Amino acid sequence: MENPHYQVQRQRSLCELTDDIIDIPIVEIINGLNKLPYCFTLQSCYGHFVHSGQKDPHNIESLPIKDDIAKVEYRIAYIAFCIENSASGRGLFEALKEIMAIDPQNVQFCCAKWFWKKQINSYALQVEPERFKRKDKAILDYKEALHIEKIRNEFFVRLKELLKKQGEDLTG
Repeated sequence: MENPHYQVQRQRSLCELTDDIIDIPIVEIINGLNKLPYCFTLQSCYGHFVHSGQKDPHNIESLPIKDDIAKVEYRIAYIAFCIENSASGRGLFEALKEIMAIDPQNVQFCCAKWFWKKQINSYALQVEPERFKRKDKAILDYKEALHIEKIRNEFFVRLKELLKKQGEDLTG
């Protein structure tokens, strides 16, 4: 949609954002998205795995290679952002949709109605099993949690690659 207030909303959002409120592993990605003049982030989460051996809901540790963990609480990995309705913004939108190809059953590119009400042209790219896509956390068996962790890691690698290409497009 057309949004005549995009630049003001972007500036307000960026003024409220500091690195210390971003999960450490994705600071570079969030800052990279926010450097694009046709995008700004709204919320994000690296994706955390909580289990019997790791109770910290904000941990960034990899799942241990053990066979004694039955269930894992997965706190969704996602980035919510606003994209400007411009040629560059639409190009970013199309590039972000391609990230779902990592694993379409576990990576969604969507638009949450409650985000849209707060900020038009807002979208979320997330890693979560399809059956939990409307939740911010899920209880997974250990084997599935390992699979989701692998997808989450690839998801962030692909986002870094996308940002590098977007940066090249800006300068070249």
